[in-house]
Amino acid sequence: MNYWLVKSEPHKYSWEKFNQDGRTFWDGVRNYQARNNLRDMREGDLVLFYHSNEGKEVVGIAKVVKEAYQDPTTTDPNWVVVDLAPHESLKTPVTLETIKADPMLQNIHLVRQGRLSVMGLKHEEFDRIVELGSK
Repeated sequence: MNYWLVKSEPHKYSWEKFNQDGRTFWDGVRNYQARNNLRDMREGDLVLFYHSNEGKEVVGIAKVVKEAYQDPTTTDPNWVVVDLAPHESLKTPVTLETIKADPMLQNIHLVRQGRLSVMGLKHEEFDRIVELGSK
């Protein structure tokens, strides 16, 4: 299993709306590194859902329920989406400030490449953020 983090601005697509929908395709990715990460996602992988710009916090865990396919919002074959479904809300949102202050999380892409919208995480990094969100 692989572990990921995706970012969404809550006024565009929030964790609450995602839970209401029950499933969505993750579209709008127009960065090649983020696109390659979508292509690497496998069914069953776990994904942290991060509210960017407003809040700047990890708020929940999603699961990949369908692997990469052509982004239906564009005819350009370079872009793909995956289907995600909500898995679990974190008891306490984990802020970017908390993540930056944690020695175990100093090298994650969220800290090093803040503009990247889809990023991989090591298993221990994923577990640490979930642990921080369970308090």
